Amino acid sequence: MISKIVVKDARFPLTGGAGSDAIHQNPVYSYTVACLYDDKGNCGTGLAFTLGAGNELVCAAARFYGEKLVGKELTEVMASFGDWFKQRSDEQQFRWLGPHKGVVHLALAAVTNACYDLWAKQQQVPLWKLLLDLTPEQVVNTLDLSYLEEVLPREEAVRMLTEMQASRASREGVLRTGYAAYDTSAGWFNYSDDQLEANCKRALDNGFRALKLKVGAKDPDTDIRRAHIVRNTVGDEIKVMVDANQQWNLPQAIAIGKKLAAINPYWIEEPTHPDDILAHKTLADALNPVKLALGEHVPNKVIFKNYLQTGSAGFIQVDAVRVGGVSEFITVSLLCKKFGVPVVPHVGDMGQLHQHLVLFNHIGMGHEALFLEHIPHLRKHFVHPALITDGFYKTPETPGSSCDLLSLNTFPG
Repeated sequence: MISKIVVKDARFPLTGGAGSDAIHQNPVYSYTVACLYDDKGNCGTGLAFTLGAGNELVCAAARFYGEKLVGKELTEVMASFGDWFKQRSDEQQFRWLGPHKGVVHLALAAVTNACYDLWAKQQQVPLWKLLLDLTPEQVVNTLDLSYLEEVLPREEAVRMLTEMQASRASREGVLRTGYAAYDTSAGWFNYSDDQLEANCKRALDNGFRALKLKVGAKDPDTDIRRAHIVRNTVGDEIKVMVDANQQWNLPQAIAIGKKLAAINPYWIEEPTHPDDILAHKTLADALNPVKLALGEHVPNKVIFKNYLQTGSAGFIQVDAVRVGGVSEFITVSLLCKKFGVPVVPHVGDMGQLHQHLVLFNHIGMGHEALFLEHIPHLRKHFVHPALITDGFYKTPETPGSSCDLLSLNTFPG
């Protein structure tokens, strides 16, 4: 039985230019940490990611949601978690503040992720294994498929997962080899040209075969120059992604995107406002064959559905600590499988939770195992930090979702 919920406001300032992009010059990586306790002494930890001020608002909302679980048996909640998730996301006290977006949806993510972590710990298995051990019907029971009925009815979701079961063995090799990672920390916005070049060389020495550069400077020539530094440093065989963090309007995105095409980017990420689906469609057509990667600031399954319906996303970057948690992440992954679009998550959790989810996506759902973003800056704060060896995530074996924090810079609020 769930006995109590404790929510903490944890903030971790970064230094030396780490984490910087075109809009966040001095980021404070922050978590709403939902700690869900059962009467056996187990604690499930769930995270939602923010960048500092306002995290206390998410914490307050998470306490509200978490209190709805106190006194309930977790196994009963998870048996029909999709229903519980829908009830909470449509909570009449909070729905006006969303719906399904912003502070209230981030809060629901923290509590949802705590439920999944506690569930796996009660079963004494890592989260990826718990998910793979569920039947297709049990997986779908954890999902809220409302507003998706015309593209992903429940029966089709069950069928999709069922059809993948026969070929699972052919994809389980990833558990032994590890899941490929890409290096985001090579190309932060505030790094000098010399540091950028050195970081790229170090990424190659560490086994990474893909890395990311932050763009979106006031002077577009700065972006072009830095992009060529990266390409000239790593050579033609390494995948290079560029990320504008929504800094361009549509005409700028078209003009600068065409110039960036000269370095053969694997994708251009978040080029313009994340709510402007039609602008992304126009941009995708204009920049073809260069693809767009979208999702870091897409708040819910409905907007992802629209992006997929328009064909504007070449890669979907759904993040389980930015949407409604593990449940909505799996829902969006099923949508992407239906539309044939790869899932390459954004990792506000530093890859801790997502290293489990991409294994489920690949083995259980049949998604291609491309790679997973790697950001190392908070490693020392996790009890079981993700292990990267020669550019690959090692398969986590500890029960749970790897989200327990060892060190909390708790905000005094």
